Amino acid sequence: MIEILNINERISYIIDNQYNGNQKKFAENIGFSAQVISNIVSGRKSKPSYEVLNAIVSTNVYINSEWLLTGKGDMLKQDLICDKEPKTDYIPLIPIEAMAGKGNNGSVQILQKDIIGGYVIPEFTQRGVEYIIRVSGSSMYPKYSSGDLLGCKTVNDTSFFQWGKIYVLDTDQGPMVKRLFPTDKENVLECRSDNKDYPPFPINKDSIYKIAIVIGVLRLE
Repeated sequence: MIEILNINERISYIIDNQYNGNQKKFAENIGFSAQVISNIVSGRKSKPSYEVLNAIVSTNVYINSEWLLTGKGDMLKQDLICDKEPKTDYIPLIPIEAMAGKGNNGSVQILQKDIIGGYVIPEFTQRGVEYIIRVSGSSMYPKYSSGDLLGCKTVNDTSFFQWGKIYVLDTDQGPMVKRLFPTDKENVLECRSDNKDYPPFPINKDSIYKIAIVIGVLRLE
């Protein structure tokens, strides 16, 4: 157990240990500006508002709210940890970048250090959801908004796609969420965004390392 008495320091500790010190990423995750977070942890050391604290515990479900508010107990909820492995009915929430982790047959190998939260959703489990990622950006708006949580299932057979469905792709240009369509060129797919400000573009299958189909979405109002 680590005793950090100052609430600003506890928030900084979350950023350092769960977001690799990336304040901007943490701010985006909880829905506040980077400047607000900077003022709390590295600027004026202002006290976090109720809205900030509520956003931290609601978007990072693994964080022990008592620890965050008082410093008592452990940072992580013990009921979400079992010998550092997720429960069998617990679907991990991972950064989209964690898709790049090596796995057999195109699968995603989820490491404990990559897990930033998780959910128990029987409907997702029944449909084979393996992990959940958070949407970043507006390329798939209005279907998905930034902050929405997508339940993903790995696609191992890349000889068949459900054209028009939404997939999460790990590519040589980085991860992305797009609808896939066929082209008249062999081994070339077309990626489309729902936001018309983002034009479609082709991608060669050889440039795709891993693919997951989106099974469902969680949205917080």
